[in-house]
Amino acid sequence: MNSSILLIYTGGTIGMKQDQDTLALIPFNFDQIEAEVPELKKFGYKIDSYSFTPPVDSSEISYTFWIELAEIIADNYKKYDGFVILHGTDTMSYSASALSFMLENLEKPVIFTGSQLPIGMLRTDGKENLISSIEIAAAKDSEGRAMVPEVCVYFESKLYRGNRTTKDNAENFRAFRSPNYPHLAEAGIHIKYNKNFISYPYEWGKDLIINTRLDTNVAILKIFPGISPSVVGSFLNIEGLRAIILETYGSGNAPTSGWLISMLTDAIQKGLVILNVSQCPAGSVNMEAYSTGILLKKIGVLSGYDSTTEAALTKLFFILGNNFEIQEITKGLSQKIRGEISID
Repeated sequence: MNSSILLIYTGGTIGMKQDQDTLALIPFNFDQIEAEVPELKKFGYKIDSYSFTPPVDSSEISYTFWIELAEIIADNYKKYDGFVILHGTDTMSYSASALSFMLENLEKPVIFTGSQLPIGMLRTDGKENLISSIEIAAAKDSEGRAMVPEVCVYFESKLYRGNRTTKDNAENFRAFRSPNYPHLAEAGIHIKYNKNFISYPYEWGKDLIINTRLDTNVAILKIFPGISPSVVGSFLNIEGLRAIILETYGSGNAPTSGWLISMLTDAIQKGLVILNVSQCPAGSVNMEAYSTGILLKKIGVLSGYDSTTEAALTKLFFILGNNFEIQEITKGLSQKIRGEISID
C-alpha cells in the first residue's frame, strides 16, 4: 500500500510564487501541489495538504502556533504515514524543537523544511527540499515502520534531528547546521539513513500524546564583556519570570565578579531556574573544567550540556508547563528527553 503524507503549509518562502501580472510574490494553492511540482506524481503517494490561512510569517511564530500545529498532527495522526511541515527558516529550529517535546510517543516522521528561494523561481532550492522531505516522510523499513520516527529538519540534502539544529546562514542554501549531533540521513543518488543515530521507540504501538501546557516565562541573558549590574538586574527582576537561559562563554564560563555571583545566588535561592548554555555553536557546557564554571555550579546554576539555545528554550517551556516543583524542573533539565542533549 502506498504511503500517505499530510503536507502542512504554515508560511515561508517555499510556498510563494510570482504573480505573472504584478510580479509580486503570493502564496500558491497547495491543493494543487502536484501541478506546481509534477515530479511528486511519480512517487504514487497520497499527498493531502493543509494550509494556514493566512500564512504565518516565520518572525511571527509563537507558542500558540505550536499548540495549533501539534493539534493538527494529533487530529490527523492515524490517517497519514508521515507529515511534512513547510515553515519559514528564521524560526524553524525553534518550532522543530518545540514539537519534539510536545509530541510524545511519536512513531511517524514529522519533517520541517523550507527554502531560501520561492518554489516558483528558476534556481529554487525549494523543490529538492520538498521532494526529498516527502520521500523520507514516506519511507518505511521491512516491517512497515517509519525509517525516521522523529521531528526533523531537512535542508540542502541533509536530514537533522530537529532539536539539534540552528539556522546559521541567511544567504546560503545550506541554511542549517547540527554542530553537536550527526545528520540522520543524506540525500544523494540514494537516500542513506544513519540508523545508529536515529531514535526509535523502545516499544512500538503506543498512542500519540500531545503536551500543550507550555510556560513561556523564560528569558535569555547573554553574557558579554562589560555587562553591568543594571542589565543583569533588569532580567532577574522580571515579574513572573521562572527561568533564565544564561548564554556563557566557551564551556560555560562567566565573570566571577562579586556582584554577579551575588545576584545570581539570590535569584536561585528565590526559586529562579538558571540554565547554562554556551554561546559557541559547537561543544558542550562543562562547569567542572574551569574555576569560573565551578563557581556557577556551586551556587546552583544548571548545565545545559551541548543544547542549542532553541532546544533549551523550548525544553524549559515544556518542563515549566508541566512541573511546579523546583526538584522536578531540575531533574527534567538534567535528563535527555527527546535526544536534545548528549548525556548517558
